[in-house]
Amino acid sequence: MIFRLLTLSALLLASAPAWAQSPKPISTFKDWTAYTVEEQGGTACYMASQPKASAPDGAKRGQIWALVTQRPYRKVKDEVSIAVGYPFEKGSAAQVEIDGKGHELFTDNETAWAASPDLDAKLVDAMRKGAKLIVTGTSERGTKTVDTYSLSGFAAAHNAILRACNVK
Repeated sequence: MIFRLLTLSALLLASAPAWAQSPKPISTFKDWTAYTVEEQGGTACYMASQPKASAPDGAKRGQIWALVTQRPYRKVKDEVSIAVGYPFEKGSAAQVEIDGKGHELFTDNETAWAASPDLDAKLVDAMRKGAKLIVTGTSERGTKTVDTYSLSGFAAAHNAILRACNVK
């Protein structure tokens, strides 16, 4: 658990230079952990999980995470992002499937994002109710990857970050 927290902290600090301090864990809820972090401008709250399974075996990849972030000081609510540990193929989209229902995310370097706050809200609602999240993407080298996340504990972690950041 400590290694996981340190690894996530290092990943998030490297990808978000606006953070003024290291993330502080709120708690772990089954397969999801909730955090707060002081950024330049205010407090952000986020939750993160790593996949239970990744394919293909042996693919060279960095850290892989699914995250949901609240930044009330910027009026950002339920921002979904997926870090895949490799640069996506230029112009490609990532596919996410939550209990059989698919959605498309746009990609930028090593991260996939929802194209709108409405899609973020739909994804979070589905993840709160769902059991499994599957993310499919293609690397710039042409390798297709599939990451499978458990959504066990998602709703509790989501409630925790909403409370911690006073988001309604």
